[in-house]
Amino acid sequence: MKIVVTGSIAFDYLMSFPGRFADALVADQLHTISLSFLVDSMKRQRGGTAPNIAYTLALLGGRPKIMATAGEDFGEYRQWLESHGVDTSGIVEIEGDYTASFFVNTDQDQNQIASFYTGAMAHARELTFAEYAADANLVIISPNDPDAMRNYAAECKQLNIPYIYDPSQQTIRLSGEDLTNGLTGCFLLTVNEYEYSLIQEKTGLKESDILDRVQGLLVTKGKHGARLVVEGNEYAIPVVPPQKVVEPTGAGDAFRAGLMRGMQLGLPWEICGRMGALAATYVLEQLGTQNHRFTPQEFVTRYRQYFDDEGALDALLQD
Repeated sequence: MKIVVTGSIAFDYLMSFPGRFADALVADQLHTISLSFLVDSMKRQRGGTAPNIAYTLALLGGRPKIMATAGEDFGEYRQWLESHGVDTSGIVEIEGDYTASFFVNTDQDQNQIASFYTGAMAHARELTFAEYAADANLVIISPNDPDAMRNYAAECKQLNIPYIYDPSQQTIRLSGEDLTNGLTGCFLLTVNEYEYSLIQEKTGLKESDILDRVQGLLVTKGKHGARLVVEGNEYAIPVVPPQKVVEPTGAGDAFRAGLMRGMQLGLPWEICGRMGALAATYVLEQLGTQNHRFTPQEFVTRYRQYFDDEGALDALLQD
């Protein structure tokens, strides 16, 4: 099964301000703000939903392909992904533009001031599976340019490619009609609790209505685990206790990757869900969305500390 991952590609610029933003704000002058904060540190991290998902899939031996757009500054990032087993042949570099970038400054109270530059991501709507990923057997449509997400869902239906619909952070941007069209006919709808509530509010659909339109549903619930509903069966997926919690960003992307790797191997749904939970835990333990490391053997060993797979995960070691 060839998995094709779509979504944003971005650089995250993480800055740290040693003071409090509030101390620099004058209440009666908020209409005419002009401020500059001297930061102590800045780190550039590789990010974006598509590479985040693909990276963890690759660690698990999934050999995924990314279809997305990046800027002329993408060269080193492409090499990084390829060195870890990700097929980047479906990534198009846009000349004269930069890769999407997220700039965030965090003060000592964990307040944040951020900006997001769309950059080359705006061109993602121009890509098609027919041209860049004709070998797709399963697609995940993760947060991206809204027009691209609309186009990808429509093309998957046209070409009869099973797809996972993962609106996540773009749920607030997409209209109720967009969300209804995207989830209708999808192989799996994947969201967190808040996003699921927002989808129901924006579409007017109840859970029973949504389940009539999708083949499966995954709702992640943070420290309370996840719900996986497939083929009329519901599975309660517990969390895997982290050794430490450093930063949660990217944990949802890793969960989807672990789940899809299990699907790729044809494993039982409960095991697929637990693979997602463990993959998410690895991300929680590191700063950054692609700084976790494990071999398939290490992953299976840790899985078996908490769950009995009855030998099913031997397939992960043999593939």
